[in-house]
Formats: sequence, structure tokens, C-alpha cells
Amino acid sequence: MKSNKLYIVVSFCIWVSSLSAQQWNWWPLTIKDTTHCADTIQYQAYVDALASSGTESPFLLRANQQNNISRAPYSGNISAGIFKEATSPTRWWDYDFGIQLTGRFGSNDITGYFEQLYAHTRLYVVDITAGICPIVYGSQSPKLSMGGLLFSGNAHPIPRITLGIDDYIAFPGLFGYVEIKGGLTYGWLDDHSIVQHTKLQHKFAGIRLGGKLPVTIAYEMHHAAQWGGYKDTIDYGNSFSDFYNVFLFRSGGITLSDQLNAQGNHIGFQELVLTYKRNNWQARVYWQTLFEDMSAAFIGFGMNVADGLWGLNIQQTQWPFINEFTYEFLNTTSQSGPIHDKDGLVFAGRDSYYTNSAYPQGWTYFSNIIGNPYLQTNNNRVRAHFVGIGGNIHGYQYRLIASHVNNYGTYKQPLMSNNTSFLLEINRHFKKLWGMDFSIALSGDFGTQYGNSFGAYLRIAKKGLITTY
Repeated sequence: MKSNKLYIVVSFCIWVSSLSAQQWNWWPLTIKDTTHCADTIQYQAYVDALASSGTESPFLLRANQQNNISRAPYSGNISAGIFKEATSPTRWWDYDFGIQLTGRFGSNDITGYFEQLYAHTRLYVVDITAGICPIVYGSQSPKLSMGGLLFSGNAHPIPRITLGIDDYIAFPGLFGYVEIKGGLTYGWLDDHSIVQHTKLQHKFAGIRLGGKLPVTIAYEMHHAAQWGGYKDTIDYGNSFSDFYNVFLFRSGGITLSDQLNAQGNHIGFQELVLTYKRNNWQARVYWQTLFEDMSAAFIGFGMNVADGLWGLNIQQTQWPFINEFTYEFLNTTSQSGPIHDKDGLVFAGRDSYYTNSAYPQGWTYFSNIIGNPYLQTNNNRVRAHFVGIGGNIHGYQYRLIASHVNNYGTYKQPLMSNNTSFLLEINRHFKKLWGMDFSIALSGDFGTQYGNSFGAYLRIAKKGLITTY
């Protein structure tokens, strides 16, 4: 009996000693000195055109496109830029940048703008981004999703400076089983809105448990605020003390609402994600929710817990014909109840997502919703279903998405409407045709929200190498 116990102990010690040092690395970062990696600068240019039968372009053609596809029924873009991509995530120091200028020719206007104008650097694990660069948060698929609830990529990128840890990294001392991320953004909402020259404050933190285990769970909390600015000659509060109030969710400012509640237009976002990976498969389920005040600011305890976005995403690499599937359901009809205050009592209902009495333009940038495009400032009580599949058929990459939404307006102004949308997009790279990329999309709307319409979109793009250094 003793010999058996001794055998078990010796075998266990041999097994432990045989494990590689990497498996027991107390801080398993992949960063190492790779100073000989080659950096490249590339160019990219495209032309596109859109035509549709309705009074405006189909909803799914323009949703979550960084405001690069016009609402007009007929439009086209010409765009060119240069980019430097990050070389390797294992470098101690890395950087990337992008400059892209786009000209739009629409039914009613001709305009030019920077689609991107940014620089990003990473020093060890700390990221710094400055300029016009997309902000997208959430665990959704980039192509097969209705969009996140806070920053979805639906509006034009906001000029900003962000400091933090963009991607999850291992927490020191816990062998990679606990990962963290977080950051702070200061931005400028410089569109021609009702309150002009407003500012953006955004901070976030996240934790993920599981590391390399088949199952991981992650939670993120985001807090954003639209603050400051000027309306005619009225100063809405643009000093450091005003920023301090906004940062801490404290009252202040000049409006009665800001003095009774919190200075600025505050909006929050929480996400809980469960991921399972096995061989060539990955399945992810996620729940996201919004909060407009402290009554709904904590997971599991918020008064608007019935509201949110629930999603399922499955990806696999074994069969290319259908390699990704998404289903999402969005409900924002609760909003902590239909009553905000009555007879001197505050019920904290009528959250009215994306709106604010001090900032009539709401959570928008250049008139586009910054968050989920299915919500609007005058229509933020919705129930929406979204489904999408994507794959590769003999070199033709495709995505097919469809959605149905029932709209209820707001508690203050109920408005019933509905819309069913679809989009089929096909992309192909033709190496023998000067290495150009072609994309064609067909989309349509059916219902009372946008009316019945059908549209087609064509894009021809070319990218290549300028230099290597």
C-alpha cells in the first residue's frame, strides 16, 4: 500500500516537472523583442455607387458603415488613403496610422471629409490613439450584428485621444487565467448640432476569466458622457471642474436637469459574454444593456434589466460555405418603467435612451446615432430580431443578413411602425484583374417605418504596397 502511495507521489512530481515553463508562467505575455520585423506603408483607394427606389437608401446598406454610405437614394464616393498597419503584437513597441480622404457625390450635396486620420502606438501593453479613428465596443461579429449599444460604428468616427489597454492582457501573477482591459477617452463632437462644440468623456474596464480554458466569461462596464459646449452665447460648462463633475457622475452645470441629476448627457453600457472554444468551433453568447442614470447602473440590480441586447454567434473553420452564424434580439421597451416622477416621488422611469433635455441632438454625431442604429432619439422603444450568416463559396465571400423591428416611439410620443430589411453582399478579389476587389450588395426595406424600397450598391477597390522599411 505504501509503495503504491509512493509511486503516485513520484509520478505526480515527474508530471509537474515535465510541464513547460510557459504553462506555469506567472505573467504569460507574448511580448518579446522583435526589432527586425519589417514595417510597410500601403495605399488604398475605392470608388462606389448606390442607387435605390425609395426616398432614401435601404437601412441595412447604410447601418454601421461609419456614415460612409449616404441616406440619399442616389450617391457615390471616391476615396484614397495611405496606411501603416501594426507589425506584430509581440513587439515591445509598435505603431500604426491611417490617412483617408473621401469625397461624396449625393442627390443633394457634394462634400469631402476625412474617413480616417489617426495615429496609434503601443508601448508594452499601453495603447495611445489620437485622431479620427472608429470606436467600436462589444463582442459582436464585425459584419454579422445589428451593432453595439454604445459605440456601434454607425456614426462618423469622433476625433479623440484614448489612453489605456485596448485588448485583454493577462493579470500579473495569475498564470493567464485572469485578463483585464480598460481605458479613458477624451473626444470632440465637432458637428453642427444644436449645442455646438460639445465634448466626449468615455471610460471603461473589463475582466475575463478562463485564459486558455475551453470556456471563458467576461464582463465590461462602460461610462460615456456628452458634456460642455455652447448654445448661442450660453456656456454649458467647459472647465476642468466641469470635466471632474462629468467624470464622477456628479451634479453641476447650468441647467436645472444637470443640477438635480448629473452634469452632461450620461449613458452607460454593460456586457456579459460567455465563450466556448473547441477545435475549429467557437460559440459565444452575450448580453448587453444600457443605463441613463444610476437606477440602472449595476448589473443584475438595474430597474431596466428587461432591456438589452441578447446575442448568439457561432464560428467554425471546418466548412467554408457557412462559417459564421448570428442571432440577436433587442428590447428597449421597459426603460425602468413609464413614470419618471409623480406627486413628488421619483420613480426613475422613462429613461428615453440616447436623449437628454440639455442636449436636444442626443447621442448623435452628424445626425447619426452613435449607438445602435435601430434606436433613434424619437424612437427608442423597440423590439428587433436580427439574423445573419456568412461564408466563402469558391473565393466569393458573402454575408446575408435580415432583421425585423417593431417600433413604439417614446413614452412621451408613442409612434407605431415596423420594418423588415435584408441585405446580400458578395465580395471577391481578382488577382488577374490588377489585384482589384469588387463588392456588390442588394438590399431592401418593407414596412411602415421607411416604406418599401430596393437598392443596389457597387464598390471597386484597390490596395497595394508603397514601401517596406
